[in-house]
Amino acid sequence: MVRRSHPVVFIHGLWLHASSWQEWLGLFRAAGYEPVAPTWPGEHSTVAETRANPDDQANVDIDAATEHFARIIQDFSEPPIIIGHSVGGMIAEKLIGQGMGSAGVAIDPAQIKGVLPMPLRQLRATLPVMINPANASRAVSLTPDQFRFAFGNRLSRAESDELFEKWSIPSPARPLFQTALVNFQLHSQAEVNTANNDRPPLLLIAGRDDNTEPEVIVDSTLKQYRDSAAITEVRKFAGRGHSLTVDSGWRQVATETLVWLHGKGLGPRVVRRTSGTSR
Repeated sequence: MVRRSHPVVFIHGLWLHASSWQEWLGLFRAAGYEPVAPTWPGEHSTVAETRANPDDQANVDIDAATEHFARIIQDFSEPPIIIGHSVGGMIAEKLIGQGMGSAGVAIDPAQIKGVLPMPLRQLRATLPVMINPANASRAVSLTPDQFRFAFGNRLSRAESDELFEKWSIPSPARPLFQTALVNFQLHSQAEVNTANNDRPPLLLIAGRDDNTEPEVIVDSTLKQYRDSAAITEVRKFAGRGHSLTVDSGWRQVATETLVWLHGKGLGPRVVRRTSGTSR
């Protein structure tokens, strides 16, 4: 058994390495938590190794990733807080819907069953991968230009390129196809138990200028929880894109997350918001 005080499990999404959470890990550790950021199935421990072995992640789907993180979570001596970004945010929702964890935070979460909007900019962000159906069984990399539109659209070119070089990795494309087709399948792996009344509290976070998971996706996701008596709240950050967990404004989002957790009785220390907080 892993024995930790106030454990936190961070789950990244596609095209970012697990180590991209390093700043969050340091902040949460300083605030009294014991955080970890596990890799996905087939992902290597470093960005360089993962780039050198892309096929090791090929064909990993949502269920395989969810089961992988569920096993990690079950190894803790107490239910951890589960924080995910993008597809990792959707996986956090799935795990929380299954009654796992002590709280969940889904940052720019990927589309779940019942979420119908599909804005044009979201289609443009995913088109480079989705245009070739054969990519569903591959691990696919983004180019710097594709990364900038999907992640760094609110950043300078220099900052977007820096993040690309530092954190971008090839990722399994199958979860992207699964979320895109979620409402056309009777039994989808992107389905979440949103009606669970007994699940832990959940915070949804939206970057208002996100191209990959636009604000309307998060708004529609919130509506899917209307039949649950469990706590579901939302925070939105103006002028932020999909890179909001790794760009120069990451601390604002991380601090607001800490404030929310503390308000739910899950914070070992009082945390003060940074300036320019969410609205």
